[in-house]
Amino acid sequence: MRRIIILLSFLYCAAFVCAQDGMDAGGSSEKKSYIHMLHTNVTRFDEKVNPDAWILVGDVRFRRDSMYMYCDSAHYFQKRNAFQAFGNVRMEQGDTLFLYGDYLDFDGDTNLARVRNNVQLIDKNSVLETDSLDFDRNTNVGYFFDYGVLSDDESTLSSYYGEYNVDSKNALFLDDVSVENPQFRMLGDTLRYNTVSKVAAIVGPTNMYSGSSEVYSERGRYNMASRQAVLLDRSVLYNGNKDVTADSIFYDMQSGYSEMFGNIIYKDPVDRNMLTGEYAYLNEIVDSVYVTERALVVDFSQRDSLFMHADTIWAVSRNLQTDSLYRLVKAYNKVRAWGPSMQAVCDSLVFDSRDTCMTMYKDPILWNNDVQLLGEEVRIYMDSTSIDWVHIINQTLYAEPMDSSNYNQISGKEMKFFFEENKLAEMQVIGSVKIVFFPLDEDSTFVGMNTTSAGRATAYVKDGQVESVVVPKESSGVFYPMSQRPPEACYLDNFSWFDYVRPTSKEDVFVWRGKDADKRLKVVKRESVPLPTLDRFRKE
Repeated sequence: MRRIIILLSFLYCAAFVCAQDGMDAGGSSEKKSYIHMLHTNVTRFDEKVNPDAWILVGDVRFRRDSMYMYCDSAHYFQKRNAFQAFGNVRMEQGDTLFLYGDYLDFDGDTNLARVRNNVQLIDKNSVLETDSLDFDRNTNVGYFFDYGVLSDDESTLSSYYGEYNVDSKNALFLDDVSVENPQFRMLGDTLRYNTVSKVAAIVGPTNMYSGSSEVYSERGRYNMASRQAVLLDRSVLYNGNKDVTADSIFYDMQSGYSEMFGNIIYKDPVDRNMLTGEYAYLNEIVDSVYVTERALVVDFSQRDSLFMHADTIWAVSRNLQTDSLYRLVKAYNKVRAWGPSMQAVCDSLVFDSRDTCMTMYKDPILWNNDVQLLGEEVRIYMDSTSIDWVHIINQTLYAEPMDSSNYNQISGKEMKFFFEENKLAEMQVIGSVKIVFFPLDEDSTFVGMNTTSAGRATAYVKDGQVESVVVPKESSGVFYPMSQRPPEACYLDNFSWFDYVRPTSKEDVFVWRGKDADKRLKVVKRESVPLPTLDRFRKE
């Protein structure tokens, strides 16, 4: 009899709830949504267990608006418009949103669901797994706060705190963020991710790893589908032993290239050099970098650091058949270089690590301390710490100031200069040698002026000055006392002193100063030797 009374009371309360749909507790006409109990196998009331709740057991079903909720058993609080669900909890909204757990505390007034233990939020192809989730049905946002994992068909994202918006498909991850993907891995502090666009927004210190590449950024975005990243705020890209920092970076991980913009610093500790500029293009596949707009290379491999600027600087690593690597560097248009003991200008140059040779083209000039060297082509060969020797070809000139108006001068078709500890020690001149030389006595007073013509010559230099010159016996020459020097004999035909062109500091390499138009080298067209043809060997 008592069970019948309880059941009738329950049915009366349920009918009362239905009658109150559309009115709030104050009797207003504003609509209020109630929880509807749809089914249960057993209904009972036990004051000792919970005096405010109906106890429902077996195949329990509820509905609030379009949300259906299922569980093994529940405590139903009709007055509070709430219930607690236990065992095999499931919430369904349409055919796309499913929420699972072991325990659910649902408040019908606030429309807030608190799901605990073995929680799964499934939204189409995205699955959020955690042990503690608060799901706000007003905003369709789920909040987890005891570590959560979001998986989709692209990646797996996890963090200690986070939220997921079912409507916008946006997820926010906070504290110990990790992203795992077959192509990359991401670790960070804060991350926003959209499960539809597959775009992750970086909003805190973040590291990304892909193969031998690594990225550090504190602000930017990464598209996990296209594997393209836009990185801001002085982000860093690491590739092997090299790293590049820039104000902003566009990085295509799949194609292996990146573009950098603003205050770029590219470091290569293996080759001991650094590239800077305002724009750079980096290709990981061929290990090349292209820098322009205030492009500057700083070389630390020599005893003295060398600063070189050009309109464009391009460097690439190549594989030899022996599987060893060599480095090729090209700089072109308005090249200027400065070092404590060596300066240079030219239109373009090429450095090849296979023969450690740097070749300067088009009006090249090289200064070593007070000595000026020039020709049509200058080849500088280096050893591990300094310049080894220099080869100058065609229209060559060696010039060394003795005072404000007198210069030791040597010219020829070809010159070879040999250095010791970055100081010129010896030179060999070959072909059409012309010399103007001012010998000194013991108190460094001019003895006179020698002019010599020879087929070849060897000069020895000490402390930046020619100490002696050796020429063949058949050479011709004239010695003039200082007071009897004819003005036309004091300078060689191709003599010019280009001190106004010379870089004066590492900052001065950015200021281009070319030769005066009438001082540029003559353009000489040199015919190549014709290749043999079959006609030349045909017998008549």
